[in-house]
Amino acid sequence: MIADANPWFWQATATGTYLRCQLLADFEHGFFTRTFAPAEPHQLQPLLNPQASVHRVKQVHGNKVLPATIAPHSASPLSEADGLYSEAAGQSLWVCSADCTPALVADLKQGSVAAVHAGWRGTAAGVLRIAVQQLLAQGSQPEDLRVALGPAIAGEVYQVEPQVALQTLQSLAPELTDPQAFLTGSTPAVLPDSAADRLRLDVRQVNRHQLLQLGLSDAQISIAPHCTFQDEAHFFSYRRSNQRQVQWSGIVSQAGDRR
Repeated sequence: MIADANPWFWQATATGTYLRCQLLADFEHGFFTRTFAPAEPHQLQPLLNPQASVHRVKQVHGNKVLPATIAPHSASPLSEADGLYSEAAGQSLWVCSADCTPALVADLKQGSVAAVHAGWRGTAAGVLRIAVQQLLAQGSQPEDLRVALGPAIAGEVYQVEPQVALQTLQSLAPELTDPQAFLTGSTPAVLPDSAADRLRLDVRQVNRHQLLQLGLSDAQISIAPHCTFQDEAHFFSYRRSNQRQVQWSGIVSQAGDRR
């Protein structure tokens, strides 16, 4: 392991290094870099757990979250959704991203997991919130969940129109009419921009606030200290290159009663 900003660290392999989060240390998981392209989930899976089944979807920037059993990686066509949740042990769930947020969720007690692709549209529609609610419906307790929000475009460089910021922030406060109300605080969800008709939107902070509204605490959530737009050496970025290149993130469900 190569040390990185706690609680995130790099895991070395013969192909390259991928990112892991200490919050999910008991679970086989990884946020893979551009080094592993063009490998797809079934090719990356042996790095996590060769025996696990592989599940993925066709991502459409929405808020549909599916059970893993109806979304095998071999399905043709792939089911359209932006999140998956496990129903049994030994299921690996995968999402891909370039600048959008890949979120991996794990239940420390039951061993169930979820994987979510949360761009601004999916975040505005509450896709991560829906994935967590699916786990809660299966018996998870909020205090047992841990969430890692992986490499994505940082708020400091993600310039958007005010209407985009407003629509995304209304997922937290439906009555909101001015996105600049979220400019305050130590970790603001929006930042000012030099252009009068633009703002900077921190999508990962919006997702963090959604999780807090569900009853999770800050100690249960970790945001990767990596920006896909700024770290060209490790990550693809659609906004930087305008090319459809992605990196994958995956997590494997475990047997229950882990504590």
